[in-house]
Amino acid sequence: MSKIDFKPGNMLYPLPAVLVSCGDIDGASNLLTVAWAGTICTNPPMLSISVRPERFSYSMIRESGEFAVNLTTRELVFATDFCGVRSGRDIDKWEYCHLTKERADTIACPLIKESPVNIECQVTEMKELGSHHMFLARVTAVHADDKYMDEHGTFHLNESALITYSHGKYFTLGKEIGHFGYSVQKKGGTKKKRKEGKKKI
Repeated sequence: MSKIDFKPGNMLYPLPAVLVSCGDIDGASNLLTVAWAGTICTNPPMLSISVRPERFSYSMIRESGEFAVNLTTRELVFATDFCGVRSGRDIDKWEYCHLTKERADTIACPLIKESPVNIECQVTEMKELGSHHMFLARVTAVHADDKYMDEHGTFHLNESALITYSHGKYFTLGKEIGHFGYSVQKKGGTKKKRKEGKKKI
């Protein structure tokens, strides 16, 4: 197998395709599709989004210091794409995409009711990196759709048909092929390793 050399660039895929809401639920607000988003800390819970300064939502986020990350699903794929290619300067994305505003607990930004998970964020730092500016933010509240919660209190997020973005295309999550820690929990795995160790001795 041979490989082709590319110039340095963003080839880290797949990525979460999220809808970021910003502004004020009682005033001007907007929606922005972001693929440059990620988890950066567990305690305190923090995440980041990277936004081009020329985007309409950029000034709203920078001035307010707040935004919400709304996870996207198969049913939201049209809105996810539309909010990434059309500007809020020209159109009301909420109305055009038939999305419902919900009031947040800790920020003024509206949340998307149709999203299975809404993450309220308050900016703690901004880094001007180049084409994108990164907003580091503390998670101040999380809302989850109770229809994915079972009687034992377990949240089945993967049943919501989450979508991802990879190399210019959107995908739903595929078939589960493992779970966290399964590689060390296989039946007989420990015994097999012990036997192999004895043979080497």
